[in-house]
Amino acid sequence: MVPSEVRSLFSAAASPGIVSLAGGMPDVGALPMDTMASILADVVRENGTTALQYGTAQGDPGLRQRICEVMALEGITARPDDVMVTVGSQQALDLVARVLLDPGDTVVAEGPTYVTALGTFAAARARVVQIGMDRAGTVPEELAAVFARLAAEGRPAKLFYTVPTFQNPTGIRLAAGRRQQILDVCRAADVLVVEDNPYGLLHYDGTPSRALRADAPDRVVYLGSFSKTLAPGLRVGWVHAPTELTRKLVLAAESAMLSHSALTQLTVDRYLRTEPWQERLGTFRTRYRDRRDAMLRALTAYMPAGTSWTIPDGGFFIWVTLPDGTDSRELLPRALSAGVAFVPGTAFYADGRGARHVRLSFSYPAPADVDEGIRRLASVLGEQP
Repeated sequence: MVPSEVRSLFSAAASPGIVSLAGGMPDVGALPMDTMASILADVVRENGTTALQYGTAQGDPGLRQRICEVMALEGITARPDDVMVTVGSQQALDLVARVLLDPGDTVVAEGPTYVTALGTFAAARARVVQIGMDRAGTVPEELAAVFARLAAEGRPAKLFYTVPTFQNPTGIRLAAGRRQQILDVCRAADVLVVEDNPYGLLHYDGTPSRALRADAPDRVVYLGSFSKTLAPGLRVGWVHAPTELTRKLVLAAESAMLSHSALTQLTVDRYLRTEPWQERLGTFRTRYRDRRDAMLRALTAYMPAGTSWTIPDGGFFIWVTLPDGTDSRELLPRALSAGVAFVPGTAFYADGRGARHVRLSFSYPAPADVDEGIRRLASVLGEQP
């Protein structure tokens, strides 16, 4: 087990005067705090003996029904019995790894991929093989070739881990025309898909992507979270899996923490039942789109020649390729001295690649701060020998 490069940045990024473009934090300030306070008070007042008691490891039945309704927006047909509530989607990923992976098993993932997933797979003593992406996401032909090579080596892939919609860290959305192809490749190779989807409802063009799980319910384990669409402090996520796997995951959850917080589950359930949460998601999308646009304008205005970046149509992140010869790890201390934080690209690869890349998050700072952060970063790049 090794520390996350993102977590190690938090203390530095929180220093006064630092514009943090590092952490992928939602703008919880956009929530109506008086409403949230009333919901919490009502939960305790009306359901206190349940909210403050032990619950079940699978999670509150009412919330699991609400979760099925949320997933239906992305084409998923689900039963509450096949949903398990977790402490954020990170716990869901950890439980999936514990149940499905033996030491030495091979996980195929995108390159780059979510940094904490790499830590989870390392803790399970799995081998991670990362495949490249283009601007449309995972290339089906390349995925098939990797599966074939691993099988020929006698170490076939056990899982394909993917963040297909507004990927962390690149912001890329897997093209609609590739989604069924990816599922077909995984089915042919008998590889289970783990679909991590915390950003899927944060689309800027008005069109949610159809989840992979929607078209292959027997082959896809779906991980979801309210951390990006509501509030991470509530620590409520979920896993939706084939029935037999869900039963195993519940047993693993019982051994890990007995039960989840009934208080936060009932709070989320009440929010989804009584508040115009889909309308509020539209407000969040507008705020994040404005901040993305501010970052794209600043990148165009300030960054030196030889720099390029992705243009996400949802989510929190932009993936930047720096001028040739630039090492983002060496750049970071000077950037912090100049008052701006980012995550080096090496954090998102299992083998230390990615030195020429950085992940920038636009979700939390105000547009003016986004502009200033990019200006500071560009000035540090301009000082390079």
